[in-house]
Amino acid sequence: MSLKQLLDLSGRVALVTGGSRGLGLQMSEALGELGAKLAITARKADELEAAAGQLAKHGIEAEPFVCDLGDAGAAGAMVEAVLKRFGQVDILVNNAGAAWGSPTVDHPLEAWLKLMNLNLTGMFLVTQAVGKLSMIQRRTGRIVNIASIAGLRGNDPRMMPTLAYNTTKGGVVNMTRALACEWAQHNITVNAIAPGYFPSKMTKGTLEKAQAAIEAQCPLGRVGGPEDLKGLVALLASDASAYITGQIIAVDGGLTAKA
Repeated sequence: MSLKQLLDLSGRVALVTGGSRGLGLQMSEALGELGAKLAITARKADELEAAAGQLAKHGIEAEPFVCDLGDAGAAGAMVEAVLKRFGQVDILVNNAGAAWGSPTVDHPLEAWLKLMNLNLTGMFLVTQAVGKLSMIQRRTGRIVNIASIAGLRGNDPRMMPTLAYNTTKGGVVNMTRALACEWAQHNITVNAIAPGYFPSKMTKGTLEKAQAAIEAQCPLGRVGGPEDLKGLVALLASDASAYITGQIIAVDGGLTAKA
C-alpha cells in the first residue's frame, strides 16, 4: 500500500471535541483535508457555526454538535447523535479542555472540580461511549487524546501555577497508556499528543506574560504555529500509525528534551 493510501481518510468519520477553535479547529482542518467526514463539538453554537463556515471555505464539510462535556450526562447523548447522523466513528480526537491558573493554596475547589469533570471525566465518557457504540463492535478505531507537556513535568516557577491542569493532563497521559493496552485486542489504537505552548484562548495570559522567556528556553526558539499539529494528528488518525499505540508525543519545539 502506498503512503498516500495509508494516510487517506476518505470515508472515515472523525469526531473532534473542542473543535470550534484553536488547536481543535486546526486538527479538524487536517483530518478534513485528508477526506474525513467531520463531527465537531463545543459548548457554544455560534462558535461551532463559525468553525463550520471556516472549514467550508477549504471545501471541508463539518457537522456541529453542541455539547458541554463538563456535564456528565451530555457525552453519551452527543455520541448517539453523531452516530445517528454518520453511522460510525472511526477517529476520536479528545481535545476539549480547560485550564485554571492559581497558587495551590488559593485554588478554588469549584475550579478544581471543573477541570476534573471536563479534562478527565468528560474525556472518559466520550471515549467509553464511542468505544462501546462503534469502535469495539466494528473492531477498528483511532483515538487521539490531547494531553500537554504540563502533564509530563512540573511548571517552571516563573510561570503561573496550574496544579489542577497539570494533574488532569497527567491523568490523560496514563489514561492513554492504560486504554491502549486494554483496547489493543479490538484493533483500536490510543495515543496522545502533548502540545507545548501554542497561541490560543487558553494560553493567552501566559504568552502575554512570558512568551519571550518561553522562546528563550525553547531549542527551536518559538511557540507552536497553526500548522504544527496537523501532520501528527493526521498520522495518528490514519492507517500509517497502525503499529503505534500507547504513545505520548510532545510537540513542543524541544522543550521537554532539555534536562
